[in-house]
Amino acid sequence: MKSKTAVVLGCKGQDGSLMCRSLLEKNYKVIGLIRGELKDESNLHKLDIKNKIKIETGDIKDFQIISNLIEKYQPDCVYNLAAQSSVGQSFQNPKETIDSIVNGTMNILNVCKIINYTGRIFFAGSSEMFGNIESKANIDHPQQPNSPYAIAKQTSFNLVKMYREIYALKCTTGILFNHESNLRPETFVTQKIIKTAQEIKKYKKKKLIIGNIDIIRDWGWAPEYINAIQLISNSNLIKDHIVCTGKATSLKTFIQKVFAKLDLDWEEFTVVNKNLFRASDIKRSCGDPTPLFEELGWKSKVNFDSVIERMLNQ
Repeated sequence: MKSKTAVVLGCKGQDGSLMCRSLLEKNYKVIGLIRGELKDESNLHKLDIKNKIKIETGDIKDFQIISNLIEKYQPDCVYNLAAQSSVGQSFQNPKETIDSIVNGTMNILNVCKIINYTGRIFFAGSSEMFGNIESKANIDHPQQPNSPYAIAKQTSFNLVKMYREIYALKCTTGILFNHESNLRPETFVTQKIIKTAQEIKKYKKKKLIIGNIDIIRDWGWAPEYINAIQLISNSNLIKDHIVCTGKATSLKTFIQKVFAKLDLDWEEFTVVNKNLFRASDIKRSCGDPTPLFEELGWKSKVNFDSVIERMLNQ
């Protein structure tokens, strides 16, 4: 039986590298795209897959790059896990953020329409587009984006929906709530907490300098979310879904648990710096995992404590 082929755009980030590994385990031929100027392939090396995938270079905003990639490899599915992914950095580089997300999505969709691509196309969405969530967000929850990143993800979501409905492209968005692993860079707060706590345990000198610890998030384990993404992409029912745990936990609790697992007093080593607070910070974000379970049978199995343990032990 002929093996399937997948193109992973943004193959060197947390989600992209995990997706590549998962697809390889399912005997896919995997083609990964990275931007030419981004040479850090450490995640691919950590997962021992650098030499197991075919790497192409180029920008997702480049029509010819995407067109050539799809026509050359004729993939069964395309996973767009590329573009700038930090809310904080989106305030420092709003133009780059919106350009990479919105124009990247637009270009991929337009290429697929023009060349009559009939495979599946998955786009990584973000819970940030909902803004503050008092209860649990489903797919129809009001959208109140309040960062350049969130606005870009909302636009991407709407473009995917439009191309699906008007041009019958088999494209979907998975709206991903926070999902962690040791492959995150330290610009992400959970990885910053883990790394700093480990250094404190080793040297007993450093402090964790952090902003608002009262924010509440729905945190999951990234490798599990990769499985959900594939279920959404391969489903006979082509529709958008939310990927989450449905459990809300504060950043303060995250810090407490990390330090407790290292036998450290978190209050002794943590400094809350109000200069690091952002007025736009979402106070609470949590999703409703029920539809994804009822329709596709997926639910998270790695609980919050296990996420922390895995991040500490990897």
